[in-house]
Amino acid sequence: MKKPLVVTVTGAAGEIGYAITPSIAFGAMLGEDQPVTLKLLEIPAALPALEAVKMELFDCAFPLLQEVVITDKPEVAFKDCDAALLIGSRPRGPGMERSDLLEANAPIFVEQGRAINDHASRDVKVLVLGNPANTNALIASSNAPDIPVTRFSAMIRLDHNRAVAQLAYKTGVSAAEVSKVIIWGNHSSTQVVDVHYAEIGGRPALELLDVEWVQHQLIPEVQNRGARVIKLRGKSSAASAANAAVYCMRDWFGSTPPDDWVSMALASSGQYGADEGLFYSMPVIVEDGDPRVVEGLALSDTCHQFLQVTLDELRSERDAVRKYL
Repeated sequence: MKKPLVVTVTGAAGEIGYAITPSIAFGAMLGEDQPVTLKLLEIPAALPALEAVKMELFDCAFPLLQEVVITDKPEVAFKDCDAALLIGSRPRGPGMERSDLLEANAPIFVEQGRAINDHASRDVKVLVLGNPANTNALIASSNAPDIPVTRFSAMIRLDHNRAVAQLAYKTGVSAAEVSKVIIWGNHSSTQVVDVHYAEIGGRPALELLDVEWVQHQLIPEVQNRGARVIKLRGKSSAASAANAAVYCMRDWFGSTPPDDWVSMALASSGQYGADEGLFYSMPVIVEDGDPRVVEGLALSDTCHQFLQVTLDELRSERDAVRKYL
């Protein structure tokens, strides 16, 4: 049997944490032959609920699950972890601006970044889900100077999956037949949904789609999907967010499918005009756990204009949290 990998999940008693931990324990994220130890982090007030999560995981009798550790101490949660899912964060409340959310969550990711730096495996892969995810990833990575910035990512896969699902539904195919979709920029309503390189059943997507539908239905639907879920459900996306995180980490620990790419928010090295160091979503190919940005794609003038909007938002967020970097 393989050596167990340690997976840390923060905010593990919340809805996304509750949805994702069984998938990890079942092997959906790291493989059906990979044993795992789960370390679950919560605030002290949520420890009783976290104990119940541990009980349920135990009662599932997952063959791959070696141990479940619950704690409110980051140094315990991140000790020797190989994968970290940073879900726990303060949600946006009534009347809160995005800047208020940044200020409220920044100290959380400072503390967790430092704990990762001091206690995690040097090969750890860290996926930030807590919003604003791109800038929280910047904060966490900045406070983990001994961990390569390439080991951090902000979750954009949910937006990528949403776009794939919309294209599949529109054209009457399975999601497996949709490839090369791109989400550019920030995990926010400024993100850029790009299907110019997308393929459906091996054919260029734009041969099968009405450009008006793409511009006026697909793009706003993906950009505002999360808000619609909240309006209808009264809560943020949980099952789909958990599933997207599993997909992202599965590809990151392995490889992306042949002749396809995925959208990942990585620290930019200046690709596509993004400032170096900003966590910026781009098309990425992963080979044996090593993500590589697909470079050299030609973009339209309109796309460049939209990219500037999302880039300006990320710059504004970075400037708002400079004291935490």
